[in-house]
Amino acid sequence: MRKYIVEFIGTFFLVCGTIMGGAVGASLALMAMIYAGGHISGAHFNPAVTVTMLIRKKIGGPDVAGYMIAQFTGASLAAVMLIYGFDFAGRADCYGSNEGLVQALLAEFISTFALAFVVLNVATAKGTAGNSYYGLAIAAIVLAMAMLFGKFSGGVFNPAVGLGLVIQKTLCWSQLWIYFVAPIAGGLVAAFVFLAVNEADEAPESVPDDVEVRSGGSVRH
Repeated sequence: MRKYIVEFIGTFFLVCGTIMGGAVGASLALMAMIYAGGHISGAHFNPAVTVTMLIRKKIGGPDVAGYMIAQFTGASLAAVMLIYGFDFAGRADCYGSNEGLVQALLAEFISTFALAFVVLNVATAKGTAGNSYYGLAIAAIVLAMAMLFGKFSGGVFNPAVGLGLVIQKTLCWSQLWIYFVAPIAGGLVAAFVFLAVNEADEAPESVPDDVEVRSGGSVRH
């Protein structure tokens, strides 16, 4: 249960940072929450990252649903709080052309691929085990991708954040699917590319119940 609580808290503050602070706010909130919760849940805060870690065999199948429920719940409650607690409702931005939709899909796919690839290499690879920079590296790629591709898609790279932004009315309900399909696809491709270029870096077949996989290694509790 504590893993799910951490995923809820981290995603909650990630959405708050995204809505109120833009790319910089999102990156700083993400970095802080990664360092705060990485040793407990692995600090996914993103269903696309959770799917990536499933392929990497760093999370068991039964945990996937729990992680995603926690992430989507945290994102939704953050959006509702900002609307009704701080009068921070947005104006839905809907893409009005096929070209806009294609650009948004491509931007979300490329950016989530980059994010997942960095996460896999700094937080799960044996060659970087025990490093202290994993949170900074992950936050940096989020900020970089938001600066590069944010103007095309809003810089979401996260289905849970996408749901939060739709509830808060920054994004359009009819186009929520973009922020599910493209990030999940980007995360999946990143996982298979990582496995292809790190053939000797095999993850265990399963994660024992008394081990929490964290960014940079594993910690027994």
